[in-house]
Amino acid sequence: MILIIRGRATKEQLDEMLVTWGVFIKIVVDIEREVLAGGAERHYECEQELLKNGSKQKDLWGADWCPYTQEIVFESIINIRPSQNNRTMIVQSPIIRERITTITKQLLGEF
Repeated sequence: MILIIRGRATKEQLDEMLVTWGVFIKIVVDIEREVLAGGAERHYECEQELLKNGSKQKDLWGADWCPYTQEIVFESIINIRPSQNNRTMIVQSPIIRERITTITKQLLGEF
């Protein structure tokens, strides 16, 4: 189930998002609005939910979140954006990676 998280997630929300993959959650983070969508089978599904909710494409970045280890993997096909100087699936910019980390940990971290 895809959820859009705007404030600190509850344990129940985290559990709902974990249903798809069990040990990690595919997330897309809006680094401007400081919200994220998670729980889909594919990143683009989360991306579509955020776009419908008012996010701008340039602000959306895909990653995987493991709540058990509190680790983020900054890799998703939606991250391939030559126009934003990101030519691989991995988020290249340390600044964007830091924004993704900060927002994800604020909304999903330490359960």
